[in-house]
Formats: sequence, C-alpha cells, structure tokens
Amino acid sequence: MKKILLVFALFGGMISIGTAQNPIKDVAPPTTATYAPGEGPVMKLDTTVVDYGTIMQNSEPLRVLDFTNTGTEPLVISNARGSCGCTVPTWPKEPIMPGETSQLEVRYATNRIGPFTKKITLTTNEGGEPRVIKVTGTVLKEEKEESVPSSAPSMLNPGNGGK
Repeated sequence: MKKILLVFALFGGMISIGTAQNPIKDVAPPTTATYAPGEGPVMKLDTTVVDYGTIMQNSEPLRVLDFTNTGTEPLVISNARGSCGCTVPTWPKEPIMPGETSQLEVRYATNRIGPFTKKITLTTNEGGEPRVIKVTGTVLKEEKEESVPSSAPSMLNPGNGGK
C-alpha cells in the first residue's frame, strides 16, 4: 500500500513539473532613448528652487514652476515625487512638444511651523539622472486675535445698568 501511494505521489509530482508555467524570460529594463548631442527632449526650468520665503502658518500652499521643452523631441514627465508627504507635486501627464511651455505645481503643507527644505525628484525621458527641485522656506506661527471684552451691557455683562 505504501508503494502505491509513493508511486502516485511521484507520478503527481512529475505531472505538476511538466505542466508548470513557462519560465519567465529575461526582460530588459525600460531604457531611455539615447539621442545625438543637441537632439531629444530638454527640460529648461525657470529655476530649480521653489522658495516660499517667510510665510504665516496656513498660508496659500500652492507655488507654480514654469518650464519649457527646448529640445527637438516631445518631453514626457513620467513621475514627480516629493521627499515627504508634506510636499506634493502635480505635473502634466501629456507630452510637452518642442518649444512648448508648461507648469509644475508644488503644494507644501503650510500648517507645519518652522524652517523647511524639501526636494522634488522629476523623472523624464531626457536621459541621465532625474532632475531635483529644492523647496524651501520658513513658516511662522499664526498669531490668533485675542478677544477684546465688550463694554456694552449684555445679559452676561450687565455693566452699570445692572446695579
């Protein structure tokens, strides 16, 4: 009986090996096209620093960075990633044609108090290393208005008329 079970186990193992999925073929990692010098997409940024300056807590979080494709091929931004969750970039998803200008939007969480230096990493089809944009500034604590006591008589504060 043990021999029969052993034969069935071996037979089942051989069938499963024979019908296994095809092995995964080596797939080349995505490559960036190589262009001749002076050709291909070229991202020309107005600046590589988004400086918020000194702002008050909960100020407007949006800043806009303009750029132009000065190359000869369409520019594609495949990813834009902030160094933390407090810095969120939004980029155009469609190709930027040669000579066209577009914008990268940057939002920083201005509810965080204190100086900050963050970065945004852009992955494009230019080739080479990703582009890095520095985001910097200082957020000052929001001053709350103090309530001034009213001198007008009320139910809670009868003033002189309540005596």
